[in-house]
Amino acid sequence: MDAKQRMAIPRQQPRELPVSERISNFDEVVFGFDDETARREAERCLQCKKPKCRQGCPIHNDIPGFIRLIREGKIEEAYWLDRQTNTLPAVCSRVCPHEFQCEGHCLLGKKGDPVAIGMLERYIVDWMVSHGKNILQPCSLPNGKKVAIVGSGPAGMSVAHYLAKEGYSCTIFESLPLNGGMLTVGIPPYRLPRAVIAAEFEALRNCGVEVISGVTIGKDKSLSDLKNEGFEAVFLGPGAHVSRKLGVDGEEVEGVVHGVDYLRRVNLGEKLNLGENVVVVGGGNVAIDCARTALRTGSKNVFILYRRGREEMPASKAEIHHLEEEGVSIETLAAPIKVHGENGRLKSIECIRMQLGACDASGRCRPEPVEGSNFTIEADAVIPAISQDVDVTAGSGLDLALSRWGTFEVDELTLQTTVPWVFAAGDAVLGPQTVAKAVFQAKEAAESIHRLLQGKDLKEGRSAE
Repeated sequence: MDAKQRMAIPRQQPRELPVSERISNFDEVVFGFDDETARREAERCLQCKKPKCRQGCPIHNDIPGFIRLIREGKIEEAYWLDRQTNTLPAVCSRVCPHEFQCEGHCLLGKKGDPVAIGMLERYIVDWMVSHGKNILQPCSLPNGKKVAIVGSGPAGMSVAHYLAKEGYSCTIFESLPLNGGMLTVGIPPYRLPRAVIAAEFEALRNCGVEVISGVTIGKDKSLSDLKNEGFEAVFLGPGAHVSRKLGVDGEEVEGVVHGVDYLRRVNLGEKLNLGENVVVVGGGNVAIDCARTALRTGSKNVFILYRRGREEMPASKAEIHHLEEEGVSIETLAAPIKVHGENGRLKSIECIRMQLGACDASGRCRPEPVEGSNFTIEADAVIPAISQDVDVTAGSGLDLALSRWGTFEVDELTLQTTVPWVFAAGDAVLGPQTVAKAVFQAKEAAESIHRLLQGKDLKEGRSAE
């Protein structure tokens, strides 16, 4: 089959739960590819000599390699090739913003639809599970050295994976009652089933990793305590769990529930109905998740308020599509300026129309208010979901330098903080970012910890990306 024939194959679409079935539950919305569909989609790949998809992947997965193996029917080989670089393929394939990463760099996407790389990666993992194949990598015998990991999100999980393979005794400390960090409390099950996360932790336990929940490092224990308990190195991966405030008058009234706080409460099992009319402020995936979660917990009229235009929304197009299918409206070029309450309870939110002004070097234009365009929306609840900050409590008691963004300052090559035996990666360094970026940084941090504990030079033979 030549390139022209491959380009003529339409992008294959997965089956999805009908809207009427999904808006009242948290079942996974998108089904995986079957064998025939996966093979047909794999045939679309042009097998570029210089694959830009791989450059667009933060982990640099060998995407053309595993797609070629899918074509050849070598699914198990495809899985192990992917696992060479990706510790969490079942997770990344479901929640990564592929259109901005691997698929966004696919050559086919320049003139049409890119190869469905995320769905193909999911297919090889699902195939392994459904065929009862071993998905666990072998672990080394214990080497007698202990490493503490703060946070059980994707960065912490990946560091534990790499170090346990080398024989280190890893203990993950998680402040929440459930494992998985933002994967569990920040992403709804309809996008990331909890069984997928549970399987990853089962794999870690099989390599001797211990997970201790309900312990907040920096509060219940200090980093110095961990050092005194025999942990020779500590990795910090606390995630971005602190909701950023709108900064408008009246935000403190009852009925204003901030984005990641709301998702955390629902994902931890709290029965939370916000009322009939819900306004979500923001245009990213957290805002989309909040709106779709509100629908599933009983709210009838939900809509998104976003200060820029639709094209500027940072949420993935697939999530926006699902949102609108489910009946959520999007009000663009509008921003809140005041929350109105009555007897301490939310009554309405006052907004103003915006217009896009001057653009920066990246092409992102600054929204500017249109004078005299104020309008008011009656609401039972408002969910600000405009961004998150990192909780740096874990660093309490040590002189760990912080960046101007409030994240841990690290050496960009080694991920070592200003305290030599403490390392950090993922959201704790980058701020709220993708799972793939956390996984990649965690791999580099794990390599640095390994070198430190083996008395090797942390930088020799390494170069910054």
